[in-house]
Amino acid sequence: MMKETRKFLEKIGLPRGDAYDLPSSAKRFSDGAQYRFEVPGIQGPKAMKALLDELERLEIHIHRVTQTKGIMLMGDDDISSMLELAEKAQVELILAVGPRATYDTSASVQTSEGQRMGYRLRGQEQVVRAIEDVKRAANLGCRSFLVYDEGCLWVLNEARKLGEIPNDCKFKISAHCGHGNPCSAKLLEQNGADSLNPIRDIQLQMLGALRQAVNIPLDVHTENPASSGGFIRHYEVPEMIRVASPIYLKTGGSVAKNHSWDSTEADARNRAKQVMLVKRVIDQYYSDASWSKKGSLSA
Repeated sequence: MMKETRKFLEKIGLPRGDAYDLPSSAKRFSDGAQYRFEVPGIQGPKAMKALLDELERLEIHIHRVTQTKGIMLMGDDDISSMLELAEKAQVELILAVGPRATYDTSASVQTSEGQRMGYRLRGQEQVVRAIEDVKRAANLGCRSFLVYDEGCLWVLNEARKLGEIPNDCKFKISAHCGHGNPCSAKLLEQNGADSLNPIRDIQLQMLGALRQAVNIPLDVHTENPASSGGFIRHYEVPEMIRVASPIYLKTGGSVAKNHSWDSTEADARNRAKQVMLVKRVIDQYYSDASWSKKGSLSA
């Protein structure tokens, strides 16, 4: 069905449709591994230390820690402390760009219709502030940033190319941008995204098509906070890895009540436990899957 349109998509280098045959991905991280772990929602140094200590106790390692509340809500000491913890534990620390619709001087995003705008920026002043947020954290040593707005991604990529910010900065696109198809993924990759977090409920055949369209790592939620539906996908993880590698497995979200949940130290320890549970499923059902060693940070 719809053969001409599918033929056109194939002609311009895109999948003909979703990959219902679930082909195995031959793409890998630069170290040859298929998967890595990412723990989101760690908002400050106390929670980060608790997470890393618990992971060490459980004898399991992760590769990324993501802060989601925003750089503008962090003190310099908090940023520096988290960077020190990241360096010691050999993990990548990703800090979120602060300015967003929910912090803007407008109530539109709080309405049922306005929620559709996501976290996107309103007005050029918010873009200026977003760039300032990134510059501040970059000056303190951070190199990885969570981005919620496609225009902001584009301008940060230009800033990276022109030396306004360090050229080794990396940009991760949030699930809150609402992307979940190969065409959007291609657009984001072409505009500087270094990894992409698609929508939380993306299905395996959709992931397979996404993987055909782009080479950057895909960051996929293995579980979610109550505010995003609370669904847990642990038993799907082996197939996620096979179909969508290289992939970051975002784990620990079920501990939180919402996206910007301010994780306590106890919450952070529970997130570490969730990582252990996902790793158990992988080891039982896809024991041949290769994961990056501790300290493997380059894509």
